[in-house]
Amino acid sequence: MKRILTLLSTLMLTLTLFSASVVAEVTKSDTHEGIEITVNINQAGAEELKTLLVGVGESKAQAIIDYRNANGKFVKADDLTKVKGIGDKLVEKNRDRIIL
Repeated sequence: MKRILTLLSTLMLTLTLFSASVVAEVTKSDTHEGIEITVNINQAGAEELKTLLVGVGESKAQAIIDYRNANGKFVKADDLTKVKGIGDKLVEKNRDRIIL
């Protein structure tokens, strides 16, 4: 009986660890039902920016548009760091989503 309980405990722990890693991979994904999420930062409106970019809310989306209107198109994704409130970490989180 003791061996069965040990075996069941080991099985439960293994399943828990496996399911946790699967959930982590699913939440990291940049796709939704096989669709890759991208956003053209030179053309997108505020709603699209805040919806499709991780960590970008209404104020940052508007700041991106204001910067773009004042300074012209972004040449590379790293140019987003010139926008007030957007740093390297935010650009890295979204690098695979950003197109020009």
